Amino acid sequence: MQIKEKKHQFDSHFFITVIALLAFGLIMVFSSSSEAARNNSSLGNDPYYFIKRQGLWAVVSLVSFMFFANFNYKKLKKLATPTLIISFLLLVLVLVIGTNVNGSKRWLTFGPLSVQPSEITKIAIILFLASSISNIKTSFKSFTHDLLPYLIVLLVISGLLMLEPHLSATIVILLIGCVILLVAGAKIKHFVMLAVPAIGALIFAIILEPYRLSRVTSFLNPFADKLGSGWQIIQSLYAVGSGGIFGLGLGQSRQKFLYIPEPQNDFIFSITAEELGLIGSILLIALFAFLIYRGIRIAITAPDVFSSLISTGIMTMIGVETIINLAVCTSSMPVTGMPLPFFSYGGTTLFINMSAMGIMLNISRYTKDTALRLSNTS
Repeated sequence: MQIKEKKHQFDSHFFITVIALLAFGLIMVFSSSSEAARNNSSLGNDPYYFIKRQGLWAVVSLVSFMFFANFNYKKLKKLATPTLIISFLLLVLVLVIGTNVNGSKRWLTFGPLSVQPSEITKIAIILFLASSISNIKTSFKSFTHDLLPYLIVLLVISGLLMLEPHLSATIVILLIGCVILLVAGAKIKHFVMLAVPAIGALIFAIILEPYRLSRVTSFLNPFADKLGSGWQIIQSLYAVGSGGIFGLGLGQSRQKFLYIPEPQNDFIFSITAEELGLIGSILLIALFAFLIYRGIRIAITAPDVFSSLISTGIMTMIGVETIINLAVCTSSMPVTGMPLPFFSYGGTTLFINMSAMGIMLNISRYTKDTALRLSNTS
């Protein structure tokens, strides 16, 4: 049976879910950040400081979202290698002239604009792997010839990220790469072989930096140093627990009053749980679960290897970041700087995520005839 590619309406369920998450996220950025901004003299004591900037980035991100939703995804194949090269140069540049914040160089600052190269690298590695694998059409039978070149690229990128240092971004990019390679046909036994040195490297990276080791020990017993390394997670648990079933009400969080440091960032879910309770938390998790489900569906019904691997990589990125962020906020894993997609304050992250959602929406407009018939009957 000949399978033809057809262009049709985009996945409206996916579109609505993305917009709902964006709107939900903006509401929570304002609610969680207003008091922190009001009490910060360096920000002019302006309670609207964060939401004004996030709102501006949301508008720019929406434009990018719609652009990529209508930009033929096949043209991205030619941009894959240049994008990876640019992201590599930015990762080198940030080590040289990057802004140092709390001992880490993760941002390039250009006047009022700050760019985080690691976020660009996530989408760059997805495009590169998808493009290269679809062009070469390798069978991944040989570890040295087929798999090793891709692993070297991932390790070089990871090495630059660890020099910032940025462990959470390193973990996300390595997981994205591994999932894409496995979906493309890489042998599970090869990754099992690599598991031991990978775990060893992770343990070494944790021991090497005292602050990482303290995060692990505080995870095991946060109350052992409740005014120090355990402070963030304890306050997060107080926030999640005090929300109860229905929450304290939107804008009524107590923990955002300078208890949780920068609540608009990595612990924004904790504020959401406190204000909207179990019901609001379940709604939030359901939105992410539905988005990932529709994204996987798009990947399965994608018309070619390139678009299928792009979709796989993008939804892995969103899924991994969401799971890790929720796990950190609920003390299910040690604290790490992982933003919650569409929610955490940060212009570069929001822009990249929305652009990636535009690519997904674009791919959803193309499908195999058999997949389209299944869609219409489901």
